Amino acid sequence: MNQTCVHCGGGELFTSRPVSAGGGYSPNFLRGLSPWYRSARLEVVVCRSCGATTFVASKEAREKLSGSKFWRRLS
Repeated sequence: MNQTCVHCGGGELFTSRPVSAGGGYSPNFLRGLSPWYRSARLEVVVCRSCGATTFVASKEAREKLSGSKFWRRLS
């Protein structure tokens, strides 16, 4: 992962432990990338300088992108 903020160029990025991408009564941000009984995981990265926040999907979720009917590749 890039160690500088893509928005401001700042070098102080902080990341969370893996968290649920949602589901249940919450939006499911990584729909179709995990079994029906649990949500996919992601990490949240925050820039201390400007506050820009990025969600980074887990490797397991990313590996399922190509085969998911809920996601399409951008050209």
